[in-house]
Amino acid sequence: MFMVTVQVVFAGANVLFKLAANDGMSLRVIVAYRFVFATVFMVPLALIVERKRPKLTWTVLLQAFLCGLLGGSLSQNLYLESLALTSATFASAMFNLIPAVTFVLAVAFRMEKLCLNTMSGKAKVLGTLIGLGGAMLFTFYNGIQLNILSTHLDLLHHYGQATAGLAASSHVASPNHVLGALAALGSCITFALWLIVQTKMSEKYPCHYTSTALMCVMGAIQSLTYALCTEKDWSQWRLGWNVRLLTVAYAGILASGLMYMLISLCVRIRGPLYASIFNPLLLVLVAFAGSLFLEEKLYLGSVLGAVLIVLGLYIVLWGKGKELKKMTQLMPSTSPQITEQIEIIVTSPTCLKGLSEGLEAKEANSRRDRIEEKELMDVENASN
Repeated sequence: MFMVTVQVVFAGANVLFKLAANDGMSLRVIVAYRFVFATVFMVPLALIVERKRPKLTWTVLLQAFLCGLLGGSLSQNLYLESLALTSATFASAMFNLIPAVTFVLAVAFRMEKLCLNTMSGKAKVLGTLIGLGGAMLFTFYNGIQLNILSTHLDLLHHYGQATAGLAASSHVASPNHVLGALAALGSCITFALWLIVQTKMSEKYPCHYTSTALMCVMGAIQSLTYALCTEKDWSQWRLGWNVRLLTVAYAGILASGLMYMLISLCVRIRGPLYASIFNPLLLVLVAFAGSLFLEEKLYLGSVLGAVLIVLGLYIVLWGKGKELKKMTQLMPSTSPQITEQIEIIVTSPTCLKGLSEGLEAKEANSRRDRIEEKELMDVENASN
């Protein structure tokens, strides 16, 4: 349920990104402001909620730096570069490789067991492949147009037509498509690596509010540095009471603040694969939100791809459930011995009293035997 909420919030952020880009805002500036707002929100929240926390070490700070880099500034800016060098369709299709990349990395780092000889292992592999196939079908196949969800509400028209921000990001005629493909693949790998590092950090530093605040601080420093070096138009940094402020505030406080905290909690409890398998659901939610609020077209291929994505998600969740159930069934095998030991310790006072009395009686008998043996030896010596 947490991860579904995360994807719903991310879908809302994507819709707002499109509105802000159509208003002329640079996407690099959006990423920078996103982590600035997340830092301003999460740092006081972490100080209030988690007043007792473990001591920060250099290892934790390094993990926070990597989380801010891999899950924040680097992955998002690589994704935007792939949009600029290829197309939105290609970048979205590549981004749906995250579950497959995460599965390979989790197996490589021994956070997930392949176990193809069990039903749960086969279900995880099959569900991942079905979800991946559904995402590709969703992206590359259109089919007939469906008008079942149209509300005739076009927020893009309300906020103006696409300008430099989106036009630069969705430019298809760029000659360097190979570099764009590498950027999209790099975005997938860095995001999957973030889930791996976040799992390790959650084990070593289980304060999710504080770890998210540290990640946001590192992401803000990195994304601000990159945006200031690449964005020369200072008017892009101007915010007003408009869709730009709404976008960065929503993306910072909800998408990068609270939702990253929920992801860190989820990867600690269920592992990185469980968190990543919900990623293709974002594509479905954005498509339906675009059809409802942006007057975008909905096609049969989108619906069929959405069905496959949900089916693959269900199969993976079923496999994880079977795996967790098997693990919990193995636990009681050692518990009776522990219970029996606890019972002996609890009911031991009378037993210890009887045991001490028995030892005292045995010692007294031994002492009496030695006295009798000594007396017998004295009598034998006297007779001689």
